[in-house]
Amino acid sequence: MKKILFTIAVLSSVSVFAQQKIQLKDTIPFTINEQNTLYVKAVFNEKDTLDLNFDTGTTELVLTNSVMKTKLKSVPKLYNTIYNLKIGTREYKTKVYDAELTGHGTDGRFGWDLFKGKVVEINYDKHIIVIHESLPASVLKDKAFSTCKITYFKELPLIVSTITQSGIDNTDSFLFDTGYQRTAMLDDDLLKAGKFPTEKMEVIKKVMMKGAQGNEVPVITANLETLRIGNYELKNVPVQQITTNKPLRGANIHILGNEVLKRFNTFLDLQNDVVYLKPNQLFSVAYIEQK
Repeated sequence: MKKILFTIAVLSSVSVFAQQKIQLKDTIPFTINEQNTLYVKAVFNEKDTLDLNFDTGTTELVLTNSVMKTKLKSVPKLYNTIYNLKIGTREYKTKVYDAELTGHGTDGRFGWDLFKGKVVEINYDKHIIVIHESLPASVLKDKAFSTCKITYFKELPLIVSTITQSGIDNTDSFLFDTGYQRTAMLDDDLLKAGKFPTEKMEVIKKVMMKGAQGNEVPVITANLETLRIGNYELKNVPVQQITTNKPLRGANIHILGNEVLKRFNTFLDLQNDVVYLKPNQLFSVAYIEQK
């Protein structure tokens, strides 16, 4: 009898350990600045502490040329060499790429793919990113979460959303891009194909933006009547219209940026390719373009 009880006790202990292992998670504090750049502290190549933008609109690790020349203890070999990047308590393997520009106040950016096979929680209320081994059961029980299926274009995550103006709806794929600092960038070719009434959108301003490689991108900012993401609607959104020098190498894709995405506490389920979105305390704050 004692032997049987011991065996049961051991099995029970193993079961508890297995449950604890499933629940292991890594909590990473982040900062979000006035330009909507979300960034964390990370250690590159076990030597250099950097401020890196978590950018779901990119992959692997991108460092600016100026940072590689002036800040790093040793210059990395680009494109093919694997390096360690410590974020939170975990180390990730990544190649390194270069760019002229990155998010305001940061040294570079890292992509969603570092967390493949995980569930990534972005909590803008608490300013934390949490890496989960599986989707918390509480998310599935919370009816306030709306879900969007993730598809991919050249390894970049897309979700379907709807824009509305003067009674005309266009539903299309949007790049889910925490690295884009504004609300949404609408592709002019898609708008024309959908016969979207852009002429009825009030123009707020016209500017020349810089792409990641320093290229000039002419952009019109105009007022969009409604942007619907999942079950939620945002009204009178100052969106950007792009006509040339498209960010995704000529692809016709709309982009959702962090001025919109920061309004939702988010779970990126990278095991089942689903985004869970729940409005947070920023949901109704004024847009930067409207302040």
